Amino acid sequence: MEGVRREDRHFESHGLRCAAWLYLPVGVERPPVVVMAHGFGAERSFGLEPYALKFAGRGMAVLLFDYRGFGDSEGEPRYLVNPWRHLADWEAALTYVRGLEEVDSSRVALWGTSYSGGHVLVTAAKDHRVRAAVIQVPFVNGPSSVLRTGLRHALQATREALKDVGKFLLGRKPHYVPIVSEPHEFGILNTPECWPGYMALVPEGSSWENRCPARAALQLLLYAPSLYTGRVRCPTLAIIGVRDSLISPRAVERAVSRIREVCILHLDAGHFDVYRGDLFLEVSERQAEFLARHLGVG
Repeated sequence: MEGVRREDRHFESHGLRCAAWLYLPVGVERPPVVVMAHGFGAERSFGLEPYALKFAGRGMAVLLFDYRGFGDSEGEPRYLVNPWRHLADWEAALTYVRGLEEVDSSRVALWGTSYSGGHVLVTAAKDHRVRAAVIQVPFVNGPSSVLRTGLRHALQATREALKDVGKFLLGRKPHYVPIVSEPHEFGILNTPECWPGYMALVPEGSSWENRCPARAALQLLLYAPSLYTGRVRCPTLAIIGVRDSLISPRAVERAVSRIREVCILHLDAGHFDVYRGDLFLEVSERQAEFLARHLGVG
């Protein structure tokens, strides 16, 4: 994009390298910075660059990174979707951007989608130096998502997860399951919108593999970013898809209502509709305006 420079970067998280792209608006001295990462099992190349370019085009730097075990980042086992490990990567990313001379480290915002929307809530609750946060179709707690996808799926996920936990305890290789599947097959994400919506984000030629250690299902159940929302101090924009088959709109409303300063945008959309088309244009513009206002971009 004209006026935006993308650089390959990396930072360390618990002794391992996390790969990242740093987007810098050309001609802007020490811009504020937005830190971004993807949702459940996804990589930075999966439909997030248009958001990053949108924000950079409005005068904000962006750090878009992959978690350990994903994309070009180091880490084993590969594709381990562990929310607490992800949160440590978010903390490491914040430490990294605050040490960059190219950006204004006093003006940092967080952006998350789906699972990483939950990570943004937890991170913002713990780090009150964060100036603003954007969460779209955010995961807020395991039980509400289980109720959304049904008891049968929960029982299947538990059975597969226990197999993986057993292998882990015995020091064996992980038991992998699909991250996403059609409804008639088992995958962590398998409602009718999941397969077409998720796979549309995977770029052609990607080396990504549709699998994760099955223990991720139990960790998802135990993860509850909604417990942290009362401690979020920064202005927050929450995007809710009213037709979301994975995330309960009501659960999101309840969770974010405890944030001191929150703006809620309801969309007539499913979980994966926000990444493309006219809806992307609308949502990204609203997000860019929100971030620019709270990061002090003219």
